[in-house]
Amino acid sequence: MALSKRALPLTLVALCLLLVPFVVAQFSSGVVWTLANFIIAGILLLGTGLLYLLVASTARNGAYRLAAGVAVAATFLLVWGNLAVGFIGSEDNPANLLYIGVLAVGFVGAVVAQLQPMGMAKAMFAAALTQFAVPFVALSIWRPELTLGVLWVIVLNTVFAGIWVVSALLFRRANAIGSTLNR
Repeated sequence: MALSKRALPLTLVALCLLLVPFVVAQFSSGVVWTLANFIIAGILLLGTGLLYLLVASTARNGAYRLAAGVAVAATFLLVWGNLAVGFIGSEDNPANLLYIGVLAVGFVGAVVAQLQPMGMAKAMFAAALTQFAVPFVALSIWRPELTLGVLWVIVLNTVFAGIWVVSALLFRRANAIGSTLNR
């Protein structure tokens, strides 16, 4: 199926997801979204879905599509979490800008790998390592007081690094079972 035919259902799903905070905001003072919040959320949802469709449509096997899905989900959650509340302190903390490095490593790795499974596995392993390093780089630059919150940030980054590793292992599996891309 062509990407354009898949984009309409994806757009409808994104709009339905955006209705949730809109409806909740009508009945609760706890959800306060501005027009900009809805626009950013819409761009993130549509962009994530389109990125997955684009990458997954090049694969011939399920392991590759699943690996791509895990990587795209990790990307979405990383961006969404940092925009919403921030992983390190609040969303306004400049240390959160270090996460751009994680996304850059994954993106550049995917481009260099030309979306081939083994190269993608290496790119996802590199993203995992970068994700794991972020709180330690932030600690060395900003030198905050060591609290339970700092430990929580390290744990959260370890979990995210694990998600990138899962994607990498799935890309390796796709390579092992002979995933070649449709070109």
